[in-house]
Amino acid sequence: MSALRMHAASAADDGLRLDVMLSERGLYPSRSAAAKACAEGAVLVNGQAAGKNATVRQGDAVVYPAYEQVEPGPLRGEPIPLDIRYEDDEMLVLSKQVGLVCHPSEDHREGTLVNALLHHCGPEHLCNVQGERDRMGIVHRLDMDTSGLMLAAKTDEAGEDLMNQIRERSVDRHYLALVHGVIAHDTGMVDAPIARSARDRKRMAVRDVDSARDAVTTFTVLERFEAERFDDGYTLVDCKLFTGRTHQIRVHMEYVRHPLVGEPVYTACMPKRPEANLGLGRQFLHSYRLGFTHPRTQQHLQLADSLPADLRAALDCLQQRSRGRTAEGERAFALMAASPTPCVEGEALGLA
Repeated sequence: MSALRMHAASAADDGLRLDVMLSERGLYPSRSAAAKACAEGAVLVNGQAAGKNATVRQGDAVVYPAYEQVEPGPLRGEPIPLDIRYEDDEMLVLSKQVGLVCHPSEDHREGTLVNALLHHCGPEHLCNVQGERDRMGIVHRLDMDTSGLMLAAKTDEAGEDLMNQIRERSVDRHYLALVHGVIAHDTGMVDAPIARSARDRKRMAVRDVDSARDAVTTFTVLERFEAERFDDGYTLVDCKLFTGRTHQIRVHMEYVRHPLVGEPVYTACMPKRPEANLGLGRQFLHSYRLGFTHPRTQQHLQLADSLPADLRAALDCLQQRSRGRTAEGERAFALMAASPTPCVEGEALGLA
């Protein structure tokens, strides 16, 4: 890293987001590079570390590290298998496998979902509404070790429409999560803002600070499992996202003292014995239901996805301890057992 540099915000900078200002002024090669520097706490505004969403005002002193840029090679398509559940000329829905990063970064220049989409669709058939080639086709993301259904767009029009649906909270996104502890109530809501952790810049946390963004998750209990000697029992829940903050479900479930089984980062209140993670090498989190309005036809489509083998195995080893599925649990498992093909208006999946 080179020496720090200072930029005095002008009238043209007033009102811009910090990462936008840094990239538009040529101080960083892209918004993602600027956002990364902000996330690491390396960018100061008037002497204080500022997040990428901070609003720049005329006269602000913005201090930032000037990195020597190493030009990456051209982004190329790669023949990475894709489990596509729906596809047409505007968009596609896929079930993302564990370990697949959504888009390239400094740590993952190759082997990402964007590389797979470039190979499958070709660059001329992927949206680029975010203006960055390493985001082509991407309208929302799943963590590397979160599996399941996600959207991708082929045209800019479809990408804009789907991103607007996500912003307006009209995309119906449901995740299966197995958490530590037995949740007594059948339903709950976590309405708690999320920001970058003050102690660890790689973590997110529930915080009451200006940089925090609103985050809402609801959960419904599907099945409960009795405690044994080395654990506190378990609860299988359906988590619905109303917002899409980084690591939102993982942060929120830790916040209510029910961290995800297998969770590597958000581990407060987690049993100390490794056996309590049921042999999982990643968090038990799977995007299993997805509903949205098709950008062109305006039909409402619903898809469901069954559990991958590792999560299924973790659940199977708990079956002797089950207190029984709730009515919502029976419904969820019936959906996963149904055909993976999309259903208009949810009729065949029982979601109407």
